[in-house]
Amino acid sequence: QVQLVESGGGLVPAGGSLRLSCAASGSIFIINAMGWFRQAPGKQRELVATISPGGGVTKYADSVKGRFTISRDNAKSTVYLQMNSLKPEDTAVYYCNLAKTSSASDYSPSGYWGQGTQVTVSS
Repeated sequence: QVQLVESGGGLVPAGGSLRLSCAASGSIFIINAMGWFRQAPGKQRELVATISPGGGVTKYADSVKGRFTISRDNAKSTVYLQMNSLKPEDTAVYYCNLAKTSSASDYSPSGYWGQGTQVTVSS
């Protein structure tokens, strides 16, 4: 059984920064890709960033490229999302997900999700 617990959300002004963390339990963490998704009110959940098991491959949605950075610390079973230059349109609940495979470039989400953490960016 895999459990994912996100933290680090909050309220920030436009242009600010936040770092989200996702702590995972279960040994499968180190052999699968991980991803961050977000869901804004009234919108579908969208993929924000993915990372390969070793961290060497990452992929980003066009809307966050150059502003967000995904990373992972396998020793701590934790994946991070550093968010800089935040915009009001980044406001959403952010979720981490364990992929079905090791591919970050062709990401396939599993049924393992965290509970989500709210990020609100004020204008």
